[in-house]
Amino acid sequence: MNTPMRSNSTLALFSLIFGILGWTLLPFAGSLVAIVTGHMARAEIRRSPETLDGDGLAVAGMVLGYVVVGLSLLAFIFILLIFGGIAGLLAAAGH
Repeated sequence: MNTPMRSNSTLALFSLIFGILGWTLLPFAGSLVAIVTGHMARAEIRRSPETLDGDGLAVAGMVLGYVVVGLSLLAFIFILLIFGGIAGLLAAAGH
C-alpha cells in the first residue's frame, strides 16, 4: 500500500502567487496571469491526478484574480459614468 507522493503543481503555485500580487504590486497584469495559470494548473492536475496536487492553490489564485478583474471593471464603469455625467451636465449648461 505504497502510494506515491504527489507534488504541488508549479502552475498552481504561480497562480496563487500572482493572485496575491494582483492585490498588491501588479494589480491588473498579475490577476490576468493568476487566472490563466490557474486554469492551466487545473487542467494539468486533472490530466495526472496520481502525481500532481494543488487544485486548491489554483482555485485560490483564480478567485483572487477574478475578483480584482471584476472590481477593476466596476471601477472603470463607475469612472466613465461619473465623468460622462459631468460632461453631460456641462454640455446641458451650455459651457
